[in-house]
Amino acid sequence: MTHCASASFEAACRVDALPAGHRARRLHGHGYLAKLRSRLPAGWAAVPGGEVRALRERLEAAVAPLDYALLNDQVHEPTDENVARWLRERLQGSGDVLQIGVQSTAHSGVDLIAGSGGDDAHVWRRYAFQSAHRLPHVPPGHPCGRLHGHGFEVIVHANAPLGTRDLAIDYDHLDALWAPLHAQLDHRCLNELPGLANPTSEVLSQWLWQRLKPALPELSWVTVYETASSGANFDGDHFRIWKEFSFDSALRVARAPAGDALGRVHGHTYVLRLHLRAPLDDVLGWTVDYGDVKRLFAPVFARIDHHPLHEIEGLADADTTTLARWIHDRAREVLPQLDRIDLYETRGSGAIVCTGEDGPALPV
Repeated sequence: MTHCASASFEAACRVDALPAGHRARRLHGHGYLAKLRSRLPAGWAAVPGGEVRALRERLEAAVAPLDYALLNDQVHEPTDENVARWLRERLQGSGDVLQIGVQSTAHSGVDLIAGSGGDDAHVWRRYAFQSAHRLPHVPPGHPCGRLHGHGFEVIVHANAPLGTRDLAIDYDHLDALWAPLHAQLDHRCLNELPGLANPTSEVLSQWLWQRLKPALPELSWVTVYETASSGANFDGDHFRIWKEFSFDSALRVARAPAGDALGRVHGHTYVLRLHLRAPLDDVLGWTVDYGDVKRLFAPVFARIDHHPLHEIEGLADADTTTLARWIHDRAREVLPQLDRIDLYETRGSGAIVCTGEDGPALPV
């Protein structure tokens, strides 16, 4: 079990470390999102069940000096990576910090990830293309057997050891590597491309890996969003998929002390991601059908959506930590491939239950 939080801030900056003439050397601004993920010891939060709120408040306090400020006054060469380093220094005591991330846009960011071999700068960049496809080996009547299309999105993930450079991997470098692939994929029927006769999300992620890895040794994952709520990851050896849900529920935290807002009936629009890991089916070209995930999870979903969580039988309390464990245990009964869930009560703030490999850091 780990906890995560996010906090937004608006700031201006200029990055002099970039080559002469680069647009980011000029004064400009972003709507940033900072992210924090920690393993919290028992009793860390003053209010039982208030771990997510407490972590979010800690992160909001850390970013406060950056809000509506010139980042250069606080951070040397304020790249996303250096802003994340600056925040890490100010978040000591926020549990066992596993990851601190900064997104300067919705399409790019850097996560500093703690590991046994040292820290990595996980750089990611998101791209989009519009394409048609059909899956030729699905059972008769399956909707994906018909020619249809998607607004696909791809995230290129690259890990570099955290050293003294201001830029581990430049976004412009990733853009240059992506450009010829975009030209091949955009406004095409994917089935007509060599190697994509059966263009599932999993097969497409592997196809992209094979073309990116030789030119980008730091490549760590390729993520393909087939829709906004489902996609696949490939790391060169293993496939993972995820399916995202949202549900609207009321709750109150029974353990909250008298007078605390968490003890009053309130509500959230939760976002839930189910992550599954399984081998690739050589015929179907997928690991698990997204439709099967939705169908099998439906009974669990029906118990939480548009219900008062504090009245669910068998749920010890309605805080996000307890709810995440409860959902994980019941989802695992019907989806044995499940090895992680992310449950957010607000954007980027929630609890993560992981029983397998962690996987890539997806945007929130």
